[in-house]
Amino acid sequence: MIERGMIFNSEMVRALLDGRKTQTRRPVKFKPREPGLDLNSIGLGLGYYCNGAPDRGYVLRSRGGACWNDRTYPAHCPHGKPGDRIWVRETWTPESIDAEDGSYSPDYRATANGQPVSGKWTPSIHMPRRASRILLEVSDVRVERLNDISEADAQAEGVAQLRGGYWKHYQPEWTQHQLSARGSFVTLWKSIYGEESWQANPWVWVIEFKRIQGGEA
Repeated sequence: MIERGMIFNSEMVRALLDGRKTQTRRPVKFKPREPGLDLNSIGLGLGYYCNGAPDRGYVLRSRGGACWNDRTYPAHCPHGKPGDRIWVRETWTPESIDAEDGSYSPDYRATANGQPVSGKWTPSIHMPRRASRILLEVSDVRVERLNDISEADAQAEGVAQLRGGYWKHYQPEWTQHQLSARGSFVTLWKSIYGEESWQANPWVWVIEFKRIQGGEA
């Protein structure tokens, strides 16, 4: 079992604490063995754990079922495998520090009522392990195209449902609501990765997990 840190924004931290978020999608970086391999080809299907691949890595397959380990290097998920753990990195601040032993009581932007006493927040990338309050255990890892996300999986991504059956729109300066969880997830993805990122339809790691520390875990 290995522990790794993973960054989540404040919206998704609240979804984790509420128990709404049990999946996350992160871009895959495949390394082709041969130049010119079009990873966006419609002839390539979902990635899977190919028994014939060197070191048994996640690779692409053709629509006919043939293993493409001769065209792409195995892509091991950098975020872990089932049984591994993820500690959540979020925006935080050491609110109070003990002068004798250097220990501190952290505060977190996702659930704070205002600005910290120090006057500024520390970016999530700089959060040390000991300051993390949420621990996740990976239950499943798979590879798929971003646009293949289902309505159920979009809900598992933790997007917020509003009154009247509507769903939150996450892009800044937009006021309209979304009619589905999937539509809400599209705006969430664009708010993180950019306007054109959804249309690019990249391959993504789909990491499923359960919360074992933090919130009501």
